[in-house]
Amino acid sequence: MSLSEQIEKDYIQAYKAKDAVRLTVLRLLKTAVKNRLVDLRRPGGSLSDEEMLDVIIKEGKQRQDSIEQYRAANRADLADKEAAELKILQEYLPRALSPEELTALIETTVTELQAASPRDMGRVISAIMASHKGRVDGKTLSEAVRRRLAQ
Repeated sequence: MSLSEQIEKDYIQAYKAKDAVRLTVLRLLKTAVKNRLVDLRRPGGSLSDEEMLDVIIKEGKQRQDSIEQYRAANRADLADKEAAELKILQEYLPRALSPEELTALIETTVTELQAASPRDMGRVISAIMASHKGRVDGKTLSEAVRRRLAQ
């Protein structure tokens, strides 16, 4: 089952179960998908799983930014709402890499690309992000690669 089909199926289940939070998140996600299709000049078409993943990641990042801003403004109620929405979006993302897996992946990539200095950081991050889209946080990856190349 494709990611689009899974989201549609879950949307219908949330509607029948009257799960307001999940229904809202999936409705917003479906709207973001339609907007992306319009941007790609394919209205009425569908997105590949790779493109769907990009939309979900973007929506997740928006929720994460909102959480940080709400916490800074002492609005815990709104931050909790965004956190609940983020948790639902994360269900559609691939399983994140563990810290041990990330360290091993960085070591392998650094060896393959023969990266030796912090100047090579961009190449290492690009290679990892391309091969493990949605499974690694860019900020965490950047910090880990910086530490590894600074040795």
